[in-house]
Amino acid sequence: MKHYSEAAVERMMKVQEVILRAVAGKLQWWQAAEILGVSCRTMRRWRWRYEQHGYDGLYDRRKGKPSPKRVPLERVEKVLQLYRDEYADHNVRHFHQKLVSEHGIELSYSWVKAALQGAGLVLKAKIRKRHRQRRARRSLPGMMLHIDASRHQWFQDERWYDLLTVLDDATSQIYYAQLVEEESTRTVMAALREVIEQQGLCCSVYSDRASHFWVTSGGRVDPNRLTQVGRALKQLGIRLIPAYSPQARGRMERNYRTWQGRLPQELRRAQIRTLTDANQFLRQGYIAEFNRQFGVPASQPGTAFVPCRRRDLDWVFSLQHERTVNQDNTVMLERRVLQISKTRWRHSLAGCVVMVHEHLDGRVSIRYGPHTIGMWPANQLPLQTPKTNRPARLPTTAPRPPSSGLASPSTRQGFPAARSARP
Repeated sequence: MKHYSEAAVERMMKVQEVILRAVAGKLQWWQAAEILGVSCRTMRRWRWRYEQHGYDGLYDRRKGKPSPKRVPLERVEKVLQLYRDEYADHNVRHFHQKLVSEHGIELSYSWVKAALQGAGLVLKAKIRKRHRQRRARRSLPGMMLHIDASRHQWFQDERWYDLLTVLDDATSQIYYAQLVEEESTRTVMAALREVIEQQGLCCSVYSDRASHFWVTSGGRVDPNRLTQVGRALKQLGIRLIPAYSPQARGRMERNYRTWQGRLPQELRRAQIRTLTDANQFLRQGYIAEFNRQFGVPASQPGTAFVPCRRRDLDWVFSLQHERTVNQDNTVMLERRVLQISKTRWRHSLAGCVVMVHEHLDGRVSIRYGPHTIGMWPANQLPLQTPKTNRPARLPTTAPRPPSSGLASPSTRQGFPAARSARP
């Protein structure tokens, strides 16, 4: 007696019920085929098999037979061994591309992913439960740029660095990608200036609510209080847009997931261990390769970038501090005393409000209106004065002498005490 699985028995019972109803004339045979989801030809075959073999004739004969598309066991073992020995730090998509390009093993991505997950070499991704709608891309390059940084162990050791990137929303093209010690106002300004010089002025920049982009109060950004980056973009006519959740920056977050799954492995294979070599590796070829693989065409022809013809980008992308000149024609900046020399057009600048600029290359300059009244290279800045830790002064009260109710002659109306009369 044959033993069938529970699912096979349930299927045969359903088919038998429909066939019996058709034999009894309650259904047309084409209606029975439609109910079972098969063609009329398959329905005729099942009818003949049921008449010849009875209940056993309805059993699915494909059960228990190996699939003709089954991958040979030797190839499965080779794929798993390659991943364990050479590509254990690669993600599945990256490993699948290496199989095709370097080892000539042409298997589908879905099969490779299922094989690695079945062998316990790759964890299954968590299923997203909340439904979110993807925002449509901008239609032209330059309409919106994303800027952000991802902190990661890019050299696969104990060192942590930030990968600062600028991405186009319309095409996912990377215009800037550099490893820095930490995302800051200076590094963000350097990235934006390089993109503007190479591509032109964009319409808007999309960023998170970090302190170098926005001043926040109660979680909301204050558009009236500009940071150094906000002030520079406003001078150039570029709109800065804040994001209020990681999901709102989903396109940038997915892009960084790709960076984290590929760049550390590429740096390891290229035997790069220093920050300078890594940034040179990014500039010389890897950014172009990344764009070729993950860039998408824009939905409309053309570009929204406008050539930047300004010659004052060095002043715009500098840290600006307003100061009032002291009586000795000096200003203070980070405990450094900056002495202003005498000018031909004004005898003294004491009491004037000037602007101190900290340039990205370390230089410091002072401007009064359109005039540059001081310039110090990075290696010629005055030394910082040491910090003085002064203890806080507490109010002291001296004990008062007992009062008799009358004012003392020596203190009445501020006059000294009268001399005694001579006899």
